[in-house]
Amino acid sequence: MEKAKIQINCDLGEGVENEAQIIPLIDAASIACGGHFGDQSTIAHTLSLCEKFGKAAGAHPSYPDLENFGRKSMDISDEYLIDALASQLELFESVRQNTRLELDHIKFHGALYNDAAKDSRLAELLCHFLIENLPETTVFVPPGSEMEKAAKLAGLAIKREIFGDRTYGEDLKLRPRSEADSLLTKYDSVEKHLEPILNSGKIQTVNGTMISVPADTLCFHGDNPGLLNFLPKIRKKWWN
Repeated sequence: MEKAKIQINCDLGEGVENEAQIIPLIDAASIACGGHFGDQSTIAHTLSLCEKFGKAAGAHPSYPDLENFGRKSMDISDEYLIDALASQLELFESVRQNTRLELDHIKFHGALYNDAAKDSRLAELLCHFLIENLPETTVFVPPGSEMEKAAKLAGLAIKREIFGDRTYGEDLKLRPRSEADSLLTKYDSVEKHLEPILNSGKIQTVNGTMISVPADTLCFHGDNPGLLNFLPKIRKKWWN
C-alpha cells in the first residue's frame, strides 16, 4: 500500500470551534448538512474554510435525528428516509453552489453509515438513491461491507474508508462508543493503530488480530478532543 495515495478526511460542520486549525491538516471534509447537525450558516462556514485552504468538500447526510446526533438507528419508512436525505443534500448543494468547490463525495453519518454497512437492503436503497440523484459522485464505504458491495453493483465510484481514531472488533466493525477505548484520543494510541494500516494495509483488532484491509481514505472525527494534539504529528510523520 502506498501511503501517499491514502487521503485524510474529517467529519466537520458539527459545531467544533477549531475547524480553521483542523482543515489545513486534512485532504477532504465531510460536512454535516442538517440531519444530525448543521444549517445553512454552519455549512457555509466549513465550505468557506475548505475553499480558503484548497481542500475537498463532501456532504455528510444522516438519519433525521438532531436529538441523538444521528448515532442511533431509526425505524422509519424508506420514503421518510429518502425524503430526509434529499432535503439534506438539497440544502448542502444550495450553499455549495455559492463557492468554487465541487461536490467531492457523499459519506453517510453515524448510525446510518453503520446500519448500511451490515444491512444489504438498506445499502441497496441508499445506492439506488445515489444513482438516481448523484450518479457521478464518489461514496465513502467501509471495506468489505454491504455498502461497498451495493455501491459496486450499482456502478458508483467508491473510496474505502478506515477510521484512524476508532478501534475495531474481530468482525471488522467499529466498536461501540460506549465501550472503553473505542475512541482514540492520544498520539501514542493513534500511532499504534495507524502503523499497520499505513505500513502493511492491516488493521489490528481489539484482540490483537491483524486483518488485511484495503483503504483509500482515513477518517478522523472533528469532535475528537485530542485531534489537534495528535493530528499535526500524524500528518508530519506519514504525509509530509
